[in-house]
Amino acid sequence: MGHGRGVLALVGLATWIVYGTGVFGVREVRVTGTDILTAEQVREAAGVPDGVALARVDLSGLQDRLATLAPVDRVIASRDWPGTIAIEVVERTPVAVVPQGRKFVLVDREGVAFHTVTGKPGGLPLARVAKPGPDDADTRSALEVLTALSPQLSKQLSAVVVKGPAEIELELSGGRLIVWGDSSQSDTKSQVATALLREKGDRIDVSAPEVVTIR
Repeated sequence: MGHGRGVLALVGLATWIVYGTGVFGVREVRVTGTDILTAEQVREAAGVPDGVALARVDLSGLQDRLATLAPVDRVIASRDWPGTIAIEVVERTPVAVVPQGRKFVLVDREGVAFHTVTGKPGGLPLARVAKPGPDDADTRSALEVLTALSPQLSKQLSAVVVKGPAEIELELSGGRLIVWGDSSQSDTKSQVATALLREKGDRIDVSAPEVVTIR
């Protein structure tokens, strides 16, 4: 019995040390993977008090709080004993830029507008849509078209312009225009438009890919 009580006492002491004292308290919140966000912004949003018992930190709640930051795609939080919370941030990857006034909004593959910059980033096409967002039909159409483009079209693309559900156009470098119509049959339209790039003409209409026109 005495031995059993001793074991229980040791377990209780260990539990108290881990959960009830500052011996294993949080000394550092280590942040990695940020580019748009700063480490301090992540720490502030994480809301981990200094010195709180490491074992008491709600990692799931922490991750949920960080998920509310627009640039965050996903977060992995873990305990690094004896006193560190490690936060690995994966930020959203931009696939297009939406001009808004004199600024530009970065949009990811899901249509989430997550960051505004003052200058157009290189290597990203413009998507001219009125209200960028994951629930916006024009934004979804623009992304569907961008995903279907061949490397040749992507290289020459300046902007995808969505004026309405069936009014999508591609502006190419050199002033050429491709009339796309709606976002249906985008893979076929991409193949047809790519084959016609070598032809003369400033306006290529592939809105009905079975019957194209060039002017």
